[in-house]
Amino acid sequence: MDKLNILVVDDESRMRKIIKDFLTKENYNVIEASDGQEALDIFFSNNTINLIILDVMMPRVDGWEVCREIREFSDVPIIMLTAKGEEKDELLGFKLGVDEYITKPFSPKVLVARVEAVLRRTNSIDVDAIEVGGIYMDKAAHIVKVDNQNIDLSYKEFELLAYFIQNQGVALSREKILNNVWNYDYFGDARTIDTHVKKLRSKLGDKGKYIKTIWGLGYKFEVE
Repeated sequence: MDKLNILVVDDESRMRKIIKDFLTKENYNVIEASDGQEALDIFFSNNTINLIILDVMMPRVDGWEVCREIREFSDVPIIMLTAKGEEKDELLGFKLGVDEYITKPFSPKVLVARVEAVLRRTNSIDVDAIEVGGIYMDKAAHIVKVDNQNIDLSYKEFELLAYFIQNQGVALSREKILNNVWNYDYFGDARTIDTHVKKLRSKLGDKGKYIKTIWGLGYKFEVE
């Protein structure tokens, strides 16, 4: 498979180098931009960018504006990388169409894992089997194991877990879960999700804690 192109946008050269070194080791091609305007110039002159890692606080054009402008023309996956950790900032990022939100300081290995997760769920990387936090899922064989023990999930529970795993670390509203797991033509109640989450948590045992409730919004799957 050809190397995937990742645009890394940060005004700190040291930060760009750290990210580039780790991504390059995983066989990604990294393109660097030192500010928002440069990022926009690169993106709109290069139609092969597969994912953007985007800092918020930058000179000339900040990350929020970069995200706004790109989202007018493209659904390219965007991971927002920032020192801001307040909930309102995360919610703003998701409203603007950010796919993932990572707060500095962060583990480069975790960042790489998040990159892979985002690329999987946006179909840039096609993977049927995945293991995360002691949970093994094979979508093709419809198998789920927790600590090597098979667990029996209903069809919707299986689809719900798959959606959570594909969106690790992302705050998911009940509406978004309904639209993606139950599809747009589902006219049920959002409480359906709460019921399925409760059953799924129970079947996952101590791994059920990975499914975190975000009050007033929905849920987030996050391995500690």
